Amino acid sequence: MTTEEFSTHRAALSGLYAAVTTPTLATGALDLATFDRHVELLFDAGVDGICLGGATAEYPHFEIRERQELIRRATRLVPRDKTLLVAIGATSYARVLELGRSAFEHGSRAVLVPMPMFFRYQQQDLLAYCTQVARTLAAPCLLYDLPDFTTPLDTGTVLELLAHESHIVGIKDSSGQADRLPRLTGARGDRDWALLVGDDSKLVDGLTLGWDGGVSGLASFCPELLVELVRAVRTVDAPRVARARALLDELIQEINGLPVPWGIRIGLEARGLPMGPLPWPVSLGREAQAARVKAWVPSWLERVNARDWSRVSSSM
Repeated sequence: MTTEEFSTHRAALSGLYAAVTTPTLATGALDLATFDRHVELLFDAGVDGICLGGATAEYPHFEIRERQELIRRATRLVPRDKTLLVAIGATSYARVLELGRSAFEHGSRAVLVPMPMFFRYQQQDLLAYCTQVARTLAAPCLLYDLPDFTTPLDTGTVLELLAHESHIVGIKDSSGQADRLPRLTGARGDRDWALLVGDDSKLVDGLTLGWDGGVSGLASFCPELLVELVRAVRTVDAPRVARARALLDELIQEINGLPVPWGIRIGLEARGLPMGPLPWPVSLGREAQAARVKAWVPSWLERVNARDWSRVSSSM
């Protein structure tokens, strides 16, 4: 899809996109069968699309060829009326471009461009990097601000790129900065920028301010709740929003402190989707913490599914 086509169809990025995990076998190889089951679970729950290769996917752990294999596989699993997004962060500029080309070749509506990882860079470096990626790919790119793991993008840098680079068409904001939400809303005006919330704790705030949707890590584990939350906000159903948000806040608090996205992996394990071994050795304390979360998840899921969401507003 060209940037011009994207510009006239920005509504296609409105909604909830689940960030997909990368399940592995005990050998470290990709668990493609579980990947398929995971994607099917997400679409069955009603998400508007999926995002591959972001932080939830733990992208630094995987080879480019493995990530390309998942892109090709996802292409066959995404329904025609749903959307594929691909994050293209990598360990070198050449690999970023290679992933970007693969993503567009296999139908990604846009790519998410996180900042270079490991070292810290100045804003002028990030401007040069994002500009060159977007101009070289010459296709719709979303900035991906991921300050917990990469150099943060200043809001001024975001606005400069959105204003002056035609192929940079929006942002997935995982900064968690509450003041950025209204600032980007106001700066957008009637422009075609796509604004997607990347921090689940800020999803309601962003949607209320007019952001287009979210790319959610927690939707990877419990898409039912996040789909309901987005629908409740869209229909201005305050009681349903309050109930869904309370359950989401409880989940965030329960997994807080675990390395991202271990909590999501543990939750999926509790749902019967084997994620494979964690990427690093863990302490006995971490094993105990993970066991507590895994034991807690089933009762929380029961409460998520305890009532007919369509009747929540009339019963609260």
